[in-house]
Amino acid sequence: MCKIGAIILAAGQSVRMGKPKLLLPYLNRPLIHYPVSLAVEMDFVRIIVVGGEHIQQLQSELSEFSNQITIIHNSEYEKGMSSSLKAGITAIENELDGVLIFLGDQPFASKDVIQKLIREFKQLRNSKIVRPRYSMQPGHPILFDKSLFSKFHALCGDEGGKSIIKANEEKLLYVDFENTKLNLDIDTPQDYELLLKS
Repeated sequence: MCKIGAIILAAGQSVRMGKPKLLLPYLNRPLIHYPVSLAVEMDFVRIIVVGGEHIQQLQSELSEFSNQITIIHNSEYEKGMSSSLKAGITAIENELDGVLIFLGDQPFASKDVIQKLIREFKQLRNSKIVRPRYSMQPGHPILFDKSLFSKFHALCGDEGGKSIIKANEEKLLYVDFENTKLNLDIDTPQDYELLLKS
């Protein structure tokens, strides 16, 4: 059995938004609910949500999922995304064959996308990174094989997995989708206003 888990990054400082963006409402639910409820629906072996400065509010907002997810606190959230990736990988790495890295601010992340990524990963085990591409633009979530987990511990600053992907391009498989809305992330007040009008 191929065991797949999920890490949902929710520790960003929302500098460009000016307030905790993952707690902002969209259709009467906070933004973070969307990737979390999707991950729960997918029935991953483990789901880790990495929180930061607003960990208590995050725990409160996600209390309905408390039996299905594990929320961990990244006390070094100020060091950027790399610290959250390290925390998530450390919490999950000994249990799984692969992990999907989700961004917490993508309300339109799609079940269809995740299913296709996992299917390709299972069928083509020589592919160690499986990434969606939306109208030829690389996006999220990204699936990493366990053979690359150790690489996350060398990351620093606000970089995500870009350096790992670049160093392992021969092991990278893109899965193509047309709908760019599925990759929308909410970073600025303007992004949020557009979301509310969509």
